[in-house]
Amino acid sequence: MFASIVSYGLAVGAVYALIGITYNVMFSASRVFSFTAGMLGMLGGVLGALFINKLGINAALALVLVLACGALLGIVTDVLTVRPVLKSVEQHLYVLSTLAFALMIQQVVAIEFGTEAYPFPVLVPIDPDSIWGIVDQKFWLPGLACAVTIAGLEFLYRKTLIGRAFLAIAEDSYAARALGLPETRLRMASFALAGVIGALAGFTGAQMLLAFIGNQAILNFYGFVPVALGGMGSNRGAVIGGRALGLFQQAANFLVGGIFAAVAVFAVFIVVLLLRPEGLAGAATARRV
Repeated sequence: MFASIVSYGLAVGAVYALIGITYNVMFSASRVFSFTAGMLGMLGGVLGALFINKLGINAALALVLVLACGALLGIVTDVLTVRPVLKSVEQHLYVLSTLAFALMIQQVVAIEFGTEAYPFPVLVPIDPDSIWGIVDQKFWLPGLACAVTIAGLEFLYRKTLIGRAFLAIAEDSYAARALGLPETRLRMASFALAGVIGALAGFTGAQMLLAFIGNQAILNFYGFVPVALGGMGSNRGAVIGGRALGLFQQAANFLVGGIFAAVAVFAVFIVVLLLRPEGLAGAATARRV
């Protein structure tokens, strides 16, 4: 029982953390909190099941296609729902534009692929008698994807010029534009990167969550919680918050179950934000300029 709670909690927490990182990557370059992160996660599972089960594509190629679709949707999100709003006086309208776009995509998926939940195929063919076959891959794949994502982002931001340009835009977009950095193209690239991360979350977590359009709302909310708990813009905080959320959610499901588990998550979420409004990994320290 304890092992089941821990394994499932850490795995689903890794999916939540990846969605939280998707929120952060979009926010860092645009200061726009886009409500398309859950949509990207949902599509990662649905498109993956479509490519593998219906079209017979192997898992590796299906992953590449899913990530490409995520990147494309990230770019479309920026062009259609974010860029026009940032030119408007009422810039907070991105709340409506991104949410409307996500709901529109959800309805298109419902019409084309249905509203039923479909099982997701096994991605890595491993002999169940081997040491790797002891642990179900649906538990370690999301954690591996989360670790690779964090390592990749750390390398991108610290070791590459484009990563440093992302950080410059996130820190002060006005100063970055004055230095000649192409803010529009960098923002588009960050949305494409966020699309890849969101689709990866849905693809690697679909063996647990299934290929289901209803995952959009679940991932939208439970992916936001790690961002709030970990601190806006902190990817490491999102990982900590996501794992903690996954463990607490599974423990609450076992202890109280049903709607009461969701109430418990809400209650703890509110208490943590009241005690630490900046998040678990946030810090109200002065910036060095």
